[in-house]
Amino acid sequence: MDLWESGERQISWAARSMPVLTAIGERFGLERPLDGLKIAACLHVTAETAVLMGALKAGGAEIALAASNPLSTQDDVGEALRMYGIDVHARAGVDRATYYRHIHQALDLEPDLVLDDGCDLVNILHTERTDLLEGVGGGCEETTTGIIRLRQMAAEGALRFPMVAVNDTRTKRMFDNRYGTGQSTLDGIMRATNTMLAGRTVVVAGFGFCGRGVAERAKGFGARVIVTEIDAVKALDATLQGYEVRPMAQAAMVGDLFVTVTGNRDVIRAEHLSVMKDGAILANAGHFDVEIDVRALDELAAEVHRGVRPNTDEYVMPDGRRLLLLAEGRLVNLTAAEGHPAAVMDMSFSAQALAVAWLAGERSRLDPGVYDVPEEIDHEVARLKLAAAGIGIDVLTPDQEDYLHSWRVGS
Repeated sequence: MDLWESGERQISWAARSMPVLTAIGERFGLERPLDGLKIAACLHVTAETAVLMGALKAGGAEIALAASNPLSTQDDVGEALRMYGIDVHARAGVDRATYYRHIHQALDLEPDLVLDDGCDLVNILHTERTDLLEGVGGGCEETTTGIIRLRQMAAEGALRFPMVAVNDTRTKRMFDNRYGTGQSTLDGIMRATNTMLAGRTVVVAGFGFCGRGVAERAKGFGARVIVTEIDAVKALDATLQGYEVRPMAQAAMVGDLFVTVTGNRDVIRAEHLSVMKDGAILANAGHFDVEIDVRALDELAAEVHRGVRPNTDEYVMPDGRRLLLLAEGRLVNLTAAEGHPAAVMDMSFSAQALAVAWLAGERSRLDPGVYDVPEEIDHEVARLKLAAAGIGIDVLTPDQEDYLHSWRVGS
């Protein structure tokens, strides 16, 4: 009961900052666009996710939820969701085997639709639970890493049903990836280490929307920011925004804090760890715990001191240097902090909810593949968010509309 009451408070607090998703949930309660559908979801079990689950349940869905990261689960929120009638298979801090068992338990629902954050659930469907594929009409993917995996599956002809790339909406990339990841990542780092960023050298690996947000927030705190990239266009963008761009081999020797945000593995490897300063901090803001080579760190270390601070492990090198790994190399913003602010997730999960409703109606007409969220959904979410904030924008006049749609008018 104590857990349930705590979870209820957390969900109510989050809902205060999620007016768009709350309004969509109320609309779903009247329209019931998901009546009779079973949804298996693999998402971070947080208060903000709970508001999304409530909206989908109001729309008529039966839901089974597993965690997309064992360290991000809020147990009190999970208990509150169970009291709401949602089948939750998640617990904070479980081992890898239990994490995957929970995903299998969510899939035991035999879903019509799936929601994923990182593509683990979809991957298991295509490799271990192929008996369920025939019944799955489609799904939505929440994050960059998952979209990368899905597009590869589609390119190889392996993807068996349509998936909507919720991560690729303009509102998601701008609001969630850039501003949400930027703020929550530094929040997690500072909670874990109590470090001061002003005057420190922060190395950001990856200058996509998430990396850009981390770099901007670190710069705002007074840090000197170095960006590492493999994409020449993104590297040029970072340069023109005033950041120093270097290969990781060079950045590793001068950085005080390293943040990986790439969606790829082994971004920080043994050769980088071997030249880092004493006291260097290692944090990952990419979805999976593969961006920092933790196995190499274990092999290099002469001693490991677990939990020198909450979510901080100290690795002592043979030469006495100490490297600090945050959150076991997992998502630092959801492990050492609370993830994105609810106001950010309001937009991301509103797009998710509307995409699910759209997919419920369109799935029989869609071939297997990765689909963009319809542009009208993206615009509706932005419009509703502005309206909730009391912000108005201009509207084109008829003459302006004609001008934009005519090629006959000259200068």
